[in-house]
Amino acid sequence: MDAQKVDMFMMMNAKYFESHHLNAVREKLLTLDESKWGLVQTMQFKEPTTSLVVSLLGGALGIDRFMIGDTGMGIGKLLTCGGLGIWQIIDWFLIMGATREKNMETFQNSFY
Repeated sequence: MDAQKVDMFMMMNAKYFESHHLNAVREKLLTLDESKWGLVQTMQFKEPTTSLVVSLLGGALGIDRFMIGDTGMGIGKLLTCGGLGIWQIIDWFLIMGATREKNMETFQNSFY
């Protein structure tokens, strides 16, 4: 794929990935052919900041985990009321990273 298109994608979507994944994303995009550019442009990623806000407001019910597609953790948080509040507080610090990791999984799975 054209390096200019890849750079444009990276500038627009870097906030959706962990910093250590950015090089892998860039390399993967450079190896793709031009026919995949439409797919790349239409990819939807979860916003990490939105996940944090949802975690602050509804983390005890597991809504944050359901939102990023982590159903098992969401059910666990729902049944334990956020691990009696402890799990909810821990997720305030971890949910943005978990969202970025799920975005990376989405990116990787879309090309296989």
